[in-house]
Amino acid sequence: MLEGIFVEGLIYAIMALGVFFTFRILDFPDLTVDGSFPMGAVIMATSLTGGMNPVTGLLLAFAGGVLAGFVTAAIHNRLKVPHLLAGILTMTMLYSVNIRILDNRANLPLLRVDTIITHVTAAARGVIPAEWASLIFFALVVLAVKFALDLFFHTDMGLVFGALGNNEQMVRVQGVNPATLKLIGVGLSNGLVALSGAFAAQYQGFADVNLGQGIVVSGLASVMLGEFIIKSNRIGMLTLRVILGAILFKAIMYLGRFYGYYINMTPNDLKLIAGILIIASLAVTNYRRIRGKGGTAA
Repeated sequence: MLEGIFVEGLIYAIMALGVFFTFRILDFPDLTVDGSFPMGAVIMATSLTGGMNPVTGLLLAFAGGVLAGFVTAAIHNRLKVPHLLAGILTMTMLYSVNIRILDNRANLPLLRVDTIITHVTAAARGVIPAEWASLIFFALVVLAVKFALDLFFHTDMGLVFGALGNNEQMVRVQGVNPATLKLIGVGLSNGLVALSGAFAAQYQGFADVNLGQGIVVSGLASVMLGEFIIKSNRIGMLTLRVILGAILFKAIMYLGRFYGYYINMTPNDLKLIAGILIIASLAVTNYRRIRGKGGTAA
């Protein structure tokens, strides 16, 4: 049970890092993730059932997510459509695209198919239990993604991304095209989200076009919970707290799912819990900000 919470939390932490990129770094609220997450899952499932290597499937899923992000950024940049509407448009179109990828099916089971998880557990057989092998593997994957992002945000381009989120006009004055940065940033963000979806499909044993329903809320809740846990402006701590927030979010959802019946709660109430968590985290963050400035809440 405990291993499952951590494994799911780590898988969704990759998605949360993508959401963190757009919402916190770029200041670009992006709803594309509700479509790019299942896109990664269906591309992965189709690749595996087609006999491809799992690593190839992961690369294809990441590329599919990047392309989805490019579409959203292009709609926003070229047509001057607000970012929220651009994300909704891409998310809506991706539903049909994902069904097409699954050959007009809504879901695809991964029965008797070798996934990257089966390879990992087979390699660890006789050494450690399968659950712990999966946990260690995903911990290493998430740490690799975290350190790659940390290194990226310390590069010149990464610093410009941070400046774009704070002051777009200043970036223009420096001779950098914000549209290009948004294209790259939103693409990378959705690439991470799709990668998370690809891992989720392998862990759950199926891909479904509805896997992304409410994913953006889960990502936001993870980011907000992480901010509640750790207060820091260092990029290494920012990415770490997103990962911890994703694990905590999955733990809270697990408790609500399995012990909520004591207070007459059903699985249908989990989205309500996620929304309340976001609102509460925002309220606490706002209170801390006001208190830090020595002001009073209105």
